[in-house]
Amino acid sequence: MAHSLDTEHAPIGAAATLSNAPALDSDAVQQARVDLAACFRMAARLGMHEGICNHFSAVVPGYDDLFLVNPYGHAFSEVTASKLLICDYHGNVMAGDGVPEATAFFIHGQVHKHVPRAKAAFHTHMPYATAMTMVEGAPLVFAGQTALKFYGRTAVDENYNGLALDEREGERIAASVGDADILFMKHHGVMVLGKSIAEAWDDLYYLERACEVQVLALSTGRPIIAVDDTIAAAAYRQMRAENADAVMHLESVKRTLDRLEPEFRD
Repeated sequence: MAHSLDTEHAPIGAAATLSNAPALDSDAVQQARVDLAACFRMAARLGMHEGICNHFSAVVPGYDDLFLVNPYGHAFSEVTASKLLICDYHGNVMAGDGVPEATAFFIHGQVHKHVPRAKAAFHTHMPYATAMTMVEGAPLVFAGQTALKFYGRTAVDENYNGLALDEREGERIAASVGDADILFMKHHGVMVLGKSIAEAWDDLYYLERACEVQVLALSTGRPIIAVDDTIAAAAYRQMRAENADAVMHLESVKRTLDRLEPEFRD
């Protein structure tokens, strides 16, 4: 279930609080819109969405106090670059038509505000990762190679409090992140944080794949054998060294969408 945020539209540019800040329609901002819209569309194609719920956000290039987010009432498959909203941390819509879903504002606004390294924040109830938030014990077992991408990068929010409909709950979720990039939110879903839209997408995709394989392994009824910690740490370092992979991954997503649904750029 989703709830819309009751907020007034503010004029475009009203949050230009930084000196020499670029225009909200600059090339950099437009590129961020296209990249984020591509993530929505591919997430929909891969079944990593849930109705008109769930939300992706990204800090607006050139601004530390504004973020892009999807408007309430639109499925991921309907999102285009121009439909994305620009919001500030006070609930004002600075550019775009519509308002964000309430939990999108209270979670993402507080995460971007209190975790400044999180230039992108993707929250989903994607099925396999969410399934792992519903079981006893650690959500992710470092037993498969894909899972090792996340070795030492996960945290668990054990304190499910219902819908995040106020700033205090958003602040609590943001505080639970710590140094992690992946937050498993018990009984709820996951939050993936990235230094860029490309990094957040890459992690979101591979996290769901790692959890899918784990669910399949658990379905055999046989014990899962974790990788030795020393080897897991070494494999993680190898994967992180290939930091160009995330950019190339997102570029491949955009090429695919350019063939299949090019209107995502509109």
